[in-house]
Amino acid sequence: MTRFVLIQTSHPGNVGAAARAMKVMGFSDLVLVAPRWADVLSQDEAVAMASGATDILAAARVVETLEEALDGVTFACATAMTPRDFGPPLREPRGLFTELAAAQHRLALVFGSERYGMRNEDVYRCHAVLSIPTHPDYGSLNLAQAVQLLAYDWRQALGGYAVLSRTPDPLLADAQAVQGMLTHWQASLEAIGYLDPAAPKKLMPRLNQLFNRAQLTVEDIHILRGIARQMVKPPFKPSGSDD
Repeated sequence: MTRFVLIQTSHPGNVGAAARAMKVMGFSDLVLVAPRWADVLSQDEAVAMASGATDILAAARVVETLEEALDGVTFACATAMTPRDFGPPLREPRGLFTELAAAQHRLALVFGSERYGMRNEDVYRCHAVLSIPTHPDYGSLNLAQAVQLLAYDWRQALGGYAVLSRTPDPLLADAQAVQGMLTHWQASLEAIGYLDPAAPKKLMPRLNQLFNRAQLTVEDIHILRGIARQMVKPPFKPSGSDD
């Protein structure tokens, strides 16, 4: 189980964008704690920013306290920019997530208000505080951006998603196939008068080098042999033509 908890969210657009970020990484459990607007999940801006993740909004829950939001959770991670003198340990996400994934925790990622962040008492309820490495002179992240970053790192810790398979690389032609094609081309070039067998100069070696640089595939060889055959075919004459 992975739950994303947003405390006292004030911007509907951030709620929608967070839902989108969750869905992209395959997560669906969204809980809002005392949002500024009671109808935030259905507001137009939230729906628009969800951009196809409206099912996450529709299934989201609104509760009054963080205690309710953490029901069933075995490990809660706070996201707080300001270090606390007292409280849970400060951890870098990837290292901690690797440990949590191995322990098969029911995880909650807890995000504070856009305006105030997380209150101390909410941070103290969590097992660890996540610190996203950012530039020291400007570490402010938009709420939805923070959700996306942590959702990605957590998904990677869980094993990620396989990269979509692409079309296999074409089979490269071997040297024998290239030489056979060049022999075919030489005969055709001689037949059309382009290559003088008595004074061939370096045409064929140059073509050999050209085709070597091209890294011909088996399919390329078939095409080039087809061109060579076509070179020596008599021109097509329509029926009834006297030419």
